[in-house]
Amino acid sequence: MSTNAFKVEHRYLELPDSFYTRVKPTPLSQPAMVCFNHKLAEQMGFHVKDEAEWAGVGAGVELLEGMDPVAMKYTGHQFGVYNPELGDGRGLLLWETVAPDGTRWDWHLKGAGTTPYSRFGDGRAVLRSTIREYLCSEAMHGLGIPTTRALFMISAKDPVRRESIETAAALMRVAQSHIRFGHFEFAAHHEGPEALKTLLEHVITLHFPHLISLPEEQRHQRWFEEVVERTARLIADWQAVGFCHGVMNSDNMSIIGDTFDYGPYAFLDDFDAGFICNHTDEGGRYAYNRQPQTGFVNCQYLANALLPIMDEDHVRRGLRRYETTYNEHFKNNMRAKLGLEETDDSDMSLIMETFSMLHEHRVDYTRFFRGISNLHRHGNAPVRDLFADRSAADEWLERYEARLKTETRAHDEREYLMRQINPKYILRNYLAQQVIMEAQNGDYAPLKELLKVLENPFDDQPEFEHYAALPPDWGKHLNISCSS
Repeated sequence: MSTNAFKVEHRYLELPDSFYTRVKPTPLSQPAMVCFNHKLAEQMGFHVKDEAEWAGVGAGVELLEGMDPVAMKYTGHQFGVYNPELGDGRGLLLWETVAPDGTRWDWHLKGAGTTPYSRFGDGRAVLRSTIREYLCSEAMHGLGIPTTRALFMISAKDPVRRESIETAAALMRVAQSHIRFGHFEFAAHHEGPEALKTLLEHVITLHFPHLISLPEEQRHQRWFEEVVERTARLIADWQAVGFCHGVMNSDNMSIIGDTFDYGPYAFLDDFDAGFICNHTDEGGRYAYNRQPQTGFVNCQYLANALLPIMDEDHVRRGLRRYETTYNEHFKNNMRAKLGLEETDDSDMSLIMETFSMLHEHRVDYTRFFRGISNLHRHGNAPVRDLFADRSAADEWLERYEARLKTETRAHDEREYLMRQINPKYILRNYLAQQVIMEAQNGDYAPLKELLKVLENPFDDQPEFEHYAALPPDWGKHLNISCSS
């Protein structure tokens, strides 16, 4: 295995040693490579001829020169309650690499065994949850939404007890940064202002270098504004594709605005504004329609953590950027999904009426928006057929067609651009469930085929038409738990 193509660093170790504990991975037995992301590897600056060579690294059996595994320490608010006991309970940051284009990548091995922060957990990941994270991080990337990525995953023979006995697996998750809002909460509440400032400057140096030359007060203020804006834009992007995260705790919020930590997620099928995808979220705190507010609450937690080293007025001003950024980005996303280029004062009411109609009639979210992207190619039938009450569809289509008369673009051009933002293929829960069942029987070909489809979710891909089908009854509203 040659790693000469990239530069190896481990800048996280420059932080005070209270931010981590050195831990060796607990080896897994009889590891086998399940999936290797060759395109991502090339982006990171290296080529892999023999995937199997990396199985030992994924199993924690082998460390490459320069790898120095650490479990990161952070805290955070879980379902609104502060928990000081958090940290990497089953993942290890192995090293950082810098690609030839200058992009920095953290390598984080998920499922690497127990750490001082495992609490009562076994530090393992199971095949089912590892496949779900691999699939969804790559699906989100295909949709153009900021996310952590999956470099490779391995399976192993070790039994792992969850609701039943399952087999172990491990994921090499990569991201520009694994630092979360919870790192700042840990620094503020347990380490003091010096450690907090060290963490802040570390993040700015590595991930916001355009701010380095500003005077300190301005640098910190601008940084916080950017974090808030990135978070708001991310959640507006989730809402636009009908994505539910499921566990929006502050320790799952990336400081650089990536979608982070895929547990009990879901993409909406029949539209339900109050959909809850995590069956342990009994109060619906992280329901689909509450995600924008939850993003703001998490920014408030971060703001409170920054008060020891930042002016309160600057923090308040930064927080105000959330609502304006979210509203603007959400409106722009939805106008693009509807193919509206000319501005019209009635657009926001059309957007909200569309959501109300989808909710009332439980219309499939993805199929609806893809259908209106093809009205002049395929007619109204594919949209009308999504409704039990066709008259509701006809009323909406009439209003929509009237609004389109104020547009100046040709129908073909508008619909072409709409198909670039309204995906044909999303990672429906039942599709994930099907490939998991095949994988548990030792067949990974369906997983690889689904990944291929999700790489280009906006393309028609006639040979994979069945992946765009409506879910069968058994595949709707699948309950997913946190027990990964």
